[in-house]
Amino acid sequence: MSHPSSKVVKLLKILIGVAWLDGTVQQAEQVYLRKIADARGVAENEELRPWLYGLRSVSKEECYTWLEDYLGKKPKTADYQQLLEDLSGLIYSDGDVAQEEAKFLTQLQQFDPSNTDTRQFRESVTRAIQKLYQRWISS
Repeated sequence: MSHPSSKVVKLLKILIGVAWLDGTVQQAEQVYLRKIADARGVAENEELRPWLYGLRSVSKEECYTWLEDYLGKKPKTADYQQLLEDLSGLIYSDGDVAQEEAKFLTQLQQFDPSNTDTRQFRESVTRAIQKLYQRWISS
């Protein structure tokens, strides 16, 4: 079983990654991140420290990897809702929603546990289109 703060550390990493999506962490975002880290008891975490103090940037790929790691294959509704709530606070903290942040929120919807029917439908449609395209290419 993982240490209770490891889930919080993973959540903070995602928040930090999202703050970096537009290429820079705004002052308001940095204040919000530190406030969340303090409130959740991970402000002194050695792994988070370089990101919390702007000493290291985060790539989009890292951010999306952390998201998948945090939510897993079958996300719990509570984890998804907590992430969505914290992300909303972060994204709106600087009064500006960057294009990359909006895109991230849209992609996050595919992890919504209540969207399983929609996701399965979308995946089956995508597979059917891919098969049609492959047949068209090979003929």
